[in-house]
Amino acid sequence: MSFVSRLAAAALVGVLAAAGGPGIAQARADGPDLIFRKSTVWKMLTPDDKLAVYGIDDPVVSGVSCHYTTPERGGVKGMLGVAEEVSDISLSCHQVGPITFNEKFAQGDEVFSERRSLIFKRMQIVRGCDEKRNVLVYLVYSDKLIEGSPKNSTSGVPIMPWGAADAPRCADWLKR
Repeated sequence: MSFVSRLAAAALVGVLAAAGGPGIAQARADGPDLIFRKSTVWKMLTPDDKLAVYGIDDPVVSGVSCHYTTPERGGVKGMLGVAEEVSDISLSCHQVGPITFNEKFAQGDEVFSERRSLIFKRMQIVRGCDEKRNVLVYLVYSDKLIEGSPKNSTSGVPIMPWGAADAPRCADWLKR
């Protein structure tokens, strides 16, 4: 397969992925829930630039949900699914029920990931444990094949008792 054929095939995959979800997100059964989109830049003949708010549940820690906001480019490149999305992503995570751990985890384990450009950029949400304060710490950042992005956002979830149950210690669930 020639380079041009591979590039065309990759572009087609990006267009198909963009048609069915957030940006060029990888398809996941437990993928993000779109909460809403808000237009930020009006475009006459092509889709507007937007901010999109998504919600996810931590797959390892029941009782924690995160919401993140990403810019989504419109215009011709956005319409075709080939726009490289910017790295400005905000994050907010909260305890929404009793916290239970489904399995042990390592510092910096991935909670969620999606592509932010056709080939080079990924957005990742990772989790850690502040053992001293018993706080789950979530970090969202973009990485790029050649150079990463210093843009990031952090959110902490203090593990609190819920109802009559005692609060677990995240340190007890860290892989050592």
